[in-house]
Amino acid sequence: MRRIFSLMGLLLAIFVAGCAPQQPYVAAPTIGNAPPTPNSPQTQDQSVETRSAAVRPLPYKGRLVEGDPTELPPAVAMALAKDAPLTFSYREELTHDEYHIPMILSAIDPATYIGTPLGDYGVTAFATLTIFQGNKVLGDYTAKAHVSKSYNLYHEPKHAELDREAREAVRNRIDQKLYDDADRVARGIASPAAPVTE
Repeated sequence: MRRIFSLMGLLLAIFVAGCAPQQPYVAAPTIGNAPPTPNSPQTQDQSVETRSAAVRPLPYKGRLVEGDPTELPPAVAMALAKDAPLTFSYREELTHDEYHIPMILSAIDPATYIGTPLGDYGVTAFATLTIFQGNKVLGDYTAKAHVSKSYNLYHEPKHAELDREAREAVRNRIDQKLYDDADRVARGIASPAAPVTE
């Protein structure tokens, strides 16, 4: 009899643990992408248009010496020129992480079967951009962005989609740093003898 009560107590404890609140899903905001309001939903094409409209030319041009010209922050891509006095070096790295609720807990949790999150997938993008004039560094920028999406029994985010969102977010952050520092870099080009500090 004691064994039955012990077994029932163990099953009850597991059930209560499975019904406990799950880890919340938090995603890092992407710069320049305000969430759509309920009264004015945005389609994917409209959000891409909004991002493109925010891109503006830098007051200088450069040649790409390191990096893929098809995978650059929009402002850098717009500033490329073959005969420019500056050179750009751009690197981007992705790391992936996952969080999963233990299967034994999710299997006995009734909320699992109505679509409660079972965990999440995350991607962190890290980017560096260096601007040179000859051997002199005019600007050195780094940025990091994390994107995370939860999954449930019926839906799982695609890894390629998470990678794309993380890359867009980190490129937007590099662009923002370039815009914030554009006047200083432009002055450094105009008077190369003057010391340039970041």
